Amino acid sequence: MSNESLITPTTTTTTTSCNKSFCEDYMILSPKDFGLWGCIKLLFSKNIGKRKFIDTPDGATEDSFCRRFVIVVSIVAQKVLHLVEKPLSWVGSAIEFLPNFMDINGGFFKLLWNLVSGNLVLPDRESTEFLTAIGLWDIRRDLDSRIKQDDPRYTSALAIMAAKSAYENKAYITETVEKHWKMEFIEYLDCWNDYEEDYTTQGFMWSDKRRDSELIGVSFRGTSPFTAKDWSTDVDLSWYHLPNIGKVHAGFLKALGLQKSKGWPSDIQFDDQKPYAYYVIRKKLKERLQANPNAKFLVTGHSLGAALAILFPAILAYHGETELLSKLEGVYTFGQPRVGDKQFGEYMKEVLVTHGLRYHRFVYCNDLVPRVPFDTSDKYFKHFGHCHYYNSFYKGQVLDEEPNKNYFSILALIPMFGNAVWELIRSFIMYYQNGPEYVETATCRGWRVIGLLIAGLPAHGPQDYVNLTRLGSPENFMSLSVDQPTTIGVNGVVTNGGTKLD
Repeated sequence: MSNESLITPTTTTTTTSCNKSFCEDYMILSPKDFGLWGCIKLLFSKNIGKRKFIDTPDGATEDSFCRRFVIVVSIVAQKVLHLVEKPLSWVGSAIEFLPNFMDINGGFFKLLWNLVSGNLVLPDRESTEFLTAIGLWDIRRDLDSRIKQDDPRYTSALAIMAAKSAYENKAYITETVEKHWKMEFIEYLDCWNDYEEDYTTQGFMWSDKRRDSELIGVSFRGTSPFTAKDWSTDVDLSWYHLPNIGKVHAGFLKALGLQKSKGWPSDIQFDDQKPYAYYVIRKKLKERLQANPNAKFLVTGHSLGAALAILFPAILAYHGETELLSKLEGVYTFGQPRVGDKQFGEYMKEVLVTHGLRYHRFVYCNDLVPRVPFDTSDKYFKHFGHCHYYNSFYKGQVLDEEPNKNYFSILALIPMFGNAVWELIRSFIMYYQNGPEYVETATCRGWRVIGLLIAGLPAHGPQDYVNLTRLGSPENFMSLSVDQPTTIGVNGVVTNGGTKLD
């Protein structure tokens, strides 16, 4: 878990100003250098280092045709996303504007009156009421009053509400934490990505103070549906091999705070540095934990935010931050993509066991994102630990891996689309089954319709992850050891030789 011994890679085939002395090996895809003929040649040549759009050490090869094909799919997808970046952003802005415009003017008929009377109000994107596309998907802000602090579901239910809220603006999040949750808002995070040269990593910190202790929360913002850069990061197969850790997704490392010129230094000078997420959060946590020795903290996120949430303790361990890790109550991820290879998974299992950490990776039904990047070999991306898997009836199991782990399966197509039909029907009857807080918005139902064409896309939304933490059996939220292969059925029945912990 030390980063003292670093190996400098050999000269690359593509010139770059980025320092790679922090890693042992790497493969970086560059969609801006994409060429159709180059992609075709890549399919029939194992010498991937000869391609202009792939930055690797000299002599790098890939023997598997299947793996080279997946690389081509990744680079093409990133190129397409870069081309549609502005139109996608415009569509997202329009989709967000119209419902907020209607709401702030009191509905359709009041809007017409305001138009006639000259009192029309335009929505303010920084107001406490403005909702992003994710917020319009699920408008709930309050915690479930029926889930008390002694309920096994409490922390998970709090974590997904924080992960969902992280998509919104600072004013909205502050009001949610202080007025709806009755907790302390600590800080809004707007952090720098050295490689994108932009503030692309957002999130927030809050505090749930209890009788004799305090639970500090860190929530990372996830993939915005209409932000091409976010989706490009998700489908990117680029990686760095960190010493003693393994291969880690390059896009997630960059979003968390990897620096072009310095890599992953243990410490930085804040006076002359832009705010990198990892360092800002670590500094604030140390300050809060020093002020309250009884405090613990959790890390959470949805989608891209989920990847950053599990990567955060990995870098803490890399820097030997044992005191901070001893205060980490757990990591709660929802719809998390794969972050690293098998070696990274083994490294993280050791970190979790050594520090007694809980890692709850929730996957809802056919959600596409936890099934990417593709798991094609032990050399590349794999999940680790247990998967808390829930079907479309919110019945949960704890499994080693989600079913249909790579999504694209001929045998799974019919059940997936059949399930998408059921989810659309369910959106109209949830109110009668579970109460008014489960009414789905028009935006959510619109995504359900899209699911009839791309099954698994609407399953990635926060709506179902909030529902499973509220409607799932409490037994499924008991603490589990990371090294025990355990399956808990919907009634709390333990199989596969595991031990249920109370």
